[in-house]
Amino acid sequence: MNKRALDKLFQEGRIADLSLRNKFIRAGCFEGMSQDGQVTDALIEHHRRLAAGGVAMTTVAYCSVSHDGRAFDHELWMRPEILPGLQRLTRAIHDEGAAASIQLGHCGYFANKKVIGKRPLGASPKYNLFQQAYCREMTPEDIKEKTDDFVSAAVMAREAGFDAIEIHAGHGYLLSQFLSPYTNKRQDDFGGNFENRISFPSSVVHNCRKALGDGFPILIKMNIEDGFPSGLIQEDSVKVAMAFEEAGASAIIPSAGFTSKTPFYMLRGNLPVKEMVRNQKSLIRKIGLALFGRFMVQEYSFDPLFLLEGARQIKNAVNIPVIYIGGARKRREIVALIEEGFAFIQLGRPTIHNPDFVNDLQSGKIIASDCDHCNRCVAAMDAGGVYCVTNAEGR
Repeated sequence: MNKRALDKLFQEGRIADLSLRNKFIRAGCFEGMSQDGQVTDALIEHHRRLAAGGVAMTTVAYCSVSHDGRAFDHELWMRPEILPGLQRLTRAIHDEGAAASIQLGHCGYFANKKVIGKRPLGASPKYNLFQQAYCREMTPEDIKEKTDDFVSAAVMAREAGFDAIEIHAGHGYLLSQFLSPYTNKRQDDFGGNFENRISFPSSVVHNCRKALGDGFPILIKMNIEDGFPSGLIQEDSVKVAMAFEEAGASAIIPSAGFTSKTPFYMLRGNLPVKEMVRNQKSLIRKIGLALFGRFMVQEYSFDPLFLLEGARQIKNAVNIPVIYIGGARKRREIVALIEEGFAFIQLGRPTIHNPDFVNDLQSGKIIASDCDHCNRCVAAMDAGGVYCVTNAEGR
């Protein structure tokens, strides 16, 4: 392999005013380590270990911008009371030489009524079979309130020592619910044509930019496609990315899938139904998954770089960094992505399987991840915290 091309992986890169030590970012992979919405020692150690393993930045996954945006009681939600814990977390990451990002979002109609204590919000009325709840359509006042919640959460994230934020506008979460025709059936200024559907998500980015200033990195995770015909399709995703750039985004992360309909569209590989059944606390969910899991949740085969074509279209349409995610597990694949012009690579399962993945690549100890895409790590999220079932030493 060309040494010059390989060296590029371990050269510094920039997102807005932030300098990163190499081209590897840990993706926001839900940890399941924030019991009662708190920062735990396990969460801190998880990200410290990833930072020690060589990533340039690690992303703390799914912190809701408000209490009513949670699907589980072991999800973070941003508030002043958790800032000391978050500050301990960011210090631990910085002490290992890495930067820290936090994924900010809202579940919308995925929210669990038992966790949030009220009826969930959504772009339009929609029934969530998994949560067994029917959301109410957000009013303009609700939209203003949630916009303010995103801004407040972003400001607190900076106070906690995070070097960047990642706004979650994909995977069917609240902002994605406004973008997707599947969930947005509104007849007002926030629904219908593309300009109306992008209005709320774009306003969130714009207002966060105003609050954080020009140089602070705002990354956007968005969908290339939802994964089904009535959802967001690839033709619209380029326009979404361009709108986010105009609103003030610093970088785009093109992803895919819709949690309530195509949850494994992004997690290509095995569907771990048995493990998911075993780890459910609710008897009703256990029975439902056991009987209907393989009928309700589709399995998608793993292919290397499975989101490349859609990500390439977005990269060619915007002037800000585009971060590739989706099936990058071999050194030669990652080199090719950087050579093509992707600014960084986000990694999920390779770093769950081996937290030292980046250091091992750089030293030449490995040339590819041994992750076999069994996805049992996904089931482990609901059983005390994510870890690689086939490589427990990496826990």
